[in-house]
Amino acid sequence: MNQSEQLIGQLQTYNQQLQNILMQKQALSMQVKEIEKALEEIETAEDDIYRSIGPVLIKVGKDKLKKDLQEEKEEAEIKLKTIDKQEDRIREKVGEIQGKFQETPGEGG
Repeated sequence: MNQSEQLIGQLQTYNQQLQNILMQKQALSMQVKEIEKALEEIETAEDDIYRSIGPVLIKVGKDKLKKDLQEEKEEAEIKLKTIDKQEDRIREKVGEIQGKFQETPGEGG
């Protein structure tokens, strides 16, 4: 396998990793938005509040649920920051490989 083929293989691998990271990032972003919406609803709720745990609804206290949701939101935001760093590293590697690919003289031609 020549150097160009190796670089193309690495590039494809990094692109696949990047796609996976972007899907995870999108899912976490949606989770954060859903939690934010739930927190807004809790603030305006005047009746009892229930939380779904599997197929069962459990009555919960407003403060307890707010605390739990805030923790979930913080965890998701930390994961998002980690994924952002991974995305940056992979994009940097892709850029390096593209640079190497451009430096590699055409082989066999």
